[in-house]
Amino acid sequence: MAFFYCLIFATIPVGLCEESLSWMSSSSYYDSDLVANESVAIKLLDKFNAGIGDYQANFIGSQFAYYTDSTEENRGKIDMARLELAIFSQKKLRLSSFEVENFSSDTKRRIEALLKPGIGGSSTGGSLLRRYSQATACLSSDNCFTLDPDLSRIMAKSRDYDQLYWAWNSWRDVAGRPSRDDFILEVESNNHNSISYGFTDTSDHWRSAYEVDDIAEQVNKLYADLAPLYTQLHAYVRRKLYNYYGPDYINLEGPIPAHLLGNMWAQSWINIFDIVQPYPVNSTVDLTAAIRKKYFNGEELFRAAEDFFLSLGMLKASKSFWEESLFERPQDGRKVVCHGTAWDFQNQEDLRISMCADLTLVDFIIAHHEMGHIQYYMQYVDQPFEFRQGANPGFHEAVGDVIALSASTPEYHRNIGLIDEIEDNEEADINFLMRQALDKIAFLPFSFLVDTWRWGVFNGSIPPEKYNTKWWEFREKFQGVQPPTPRTEEHFDPAAKYHISAGTPYLRYFVSTVTQFQFHQALCDAAGHVGPLFKCNLHNSTEAGKLFSEMLQFGSSQHWTNAMETITGQTEMKSDALVEYFKPLTEWLEKQNENETIGWDRAHRWYPQAPDPWYGGASVMQHSAYLLMTCVLLNSLFT
Repeated sequence: MAFFYCLIFATIPVGLCEESLSWMSSSSYYDSDLVANESVAIKLLDKFNAGIGDYQANFIGSQFAYYTDSTEENRGKIDMARLELAIFSQKKLRLSSFEVENFSSDTKRRIEALLKPGIGGSSTGGSLLRRYSQATACLSSDNCFTLDPDLSRIMAKSRDYDQLYWAWNSWRDVAGRPSRDDFILEVESNNHNSISYGFTDTSDHWRSAYEVDDIAEQVNKLYADLAPLYTQLHAYVRRKLYNYYGPDYINLEGPIPAHLLGNMWAQSWINIFDIVQPYPVNSTVDLTAAIRKKYFNGEELFRAAEDFFLSLGMLKASKSFWEESLFERPQDGRKVVCHGTAWDFQNQEDLRISMCADLTLVDFIIAHHEMGHIQYYMQYVDQPFEFRQGANPGFHEAVGDVIALSASTPEYHRNIGLIDEIEDNEEADINFLMRQALDKIAFLPFSFLVDTWRWGVFNGSIPPEKYNTKWWEFREKFQGVQPPTPRTEEHFDPAAKYHISAGTPYLRYFVSTVTQFQFHQALCDAAGHVGPLFKCNLHNSTEAGKLFSEMLQFGSSQHWTNAMETITGQTEMKSDALVEYFKPLTEWLEKQNENETIGWDRAHRWYPQAPDPWYGGASVMQHSAYLLMTCVLLNSLFT
């Protein structure tokens, strides 16, 4: 393979080609006495580790360069860096010739981790992701809307039913509908590759990342445990939306129309807190205003987040991290990717952040989350290359979210001077928990169903002619949401979600949502917290930091069950901590919902009233009202 690359691509450095070919052709590693020699295998592992860092840093650095200066030249550099990394990575194939039965468990795990085939991404050239990234919804040739920030802002802030209907449908028309054929090819290609690695299909391949045979059964049980809490939240939110939009648009016994929940995919409902808020706000503190008064730029948000980790006695980011990261949108006209991303260049030196941070409460919390990733990178930096990753795909997200749980608490806000006093009463507690639930609990069924659907696609139980039908069956069954308008197989709504177009596994987000509360509870116990779990703030607890660091330092060198046991004393994912965190809200919701239908009727097909067309700005109904008001005014002036 390395010879083929070198032959085709004359721009590849000659030294890299010669070195790779010498590794691949070396007969010494085929010696029958040596293939069972563990010390030889360790030397080969160490030699690979010594060289891979530069190629990883070059590849990841090229991606960071494109994110922070999105030019065609920088995009081209990614392809070349990827190719050079692929050539060098061929060297690890030598390890497959070793007979590892009698090797130590650590050496066997190192070899297995290095030889494990990668998971996720496109195998057909990325046409799905390019279409998704370039899609715009247009009212006219000179009035087009990108997903971010344009359509996302409409979904979050608009309360105009007609506008929300237009934004929801238009995005699926441009990002979903044209992608069916490419998705079918992607599924076929992914399955072919997975089968060639010895898996039954790509769903089997993706689940292997969790290193347990029953991961599907585990997450099914977790979802069943948590579904009652979700259905209570669903019934409450549905009633509030009914009160706001009326019976033409909300059926009190059915699923909720997906475009009314404040998010393009109805995966987070936090943006409709103003509609569903349990109690009027008594406090006059505007946290975003307080943040803007205290901090001056995006970097200061991240330094505040680092201070949280330092208060736990954890590690400090390097000088180069602060000098080389991007914290705000550049003022020099560069095009950048603004989505918050934490970067590990995999050379045991370079870590970065790229994000166009705004001085808001949301970005303040995101800064703490992203610095959680950076802390994880720093903690496992001394592990060999093959172990410098999270213990399982959900752990990295969970680590950042654990800190974000504390960074959301009023006590932490008081500690750092954002507020002077804490409003300590039941109404304030329920408001706080409702905001948390709209983010955490609302997300559970969506994070569960995305890969449940894809597993069926990959194993063939969901054929192409039923892709969209089954997608909406799953959305209604698990999430209790429905499309605002009838959908057919002429549509292809799954591809309107980034992770499906990008080929990114999604189960990690369900795993993260559950395990972050397990971690939070264990760390709160270590910190000596007394009282309700939702009021726990880990800030300034070095005992919690010590326990946290111990687990993070493992990277993936230990099975994730061992890493979890280190911090929680448990070896499996459990929902108990999440249930305890939201217990006061659950009890409150049950009282509020005494006369509500819990759940939703999926047998009776019902759709909201079709809205008037939206042409930009006000809806047709609003335009008519304005016209009538104008006529009345003119009439009064001339009579």
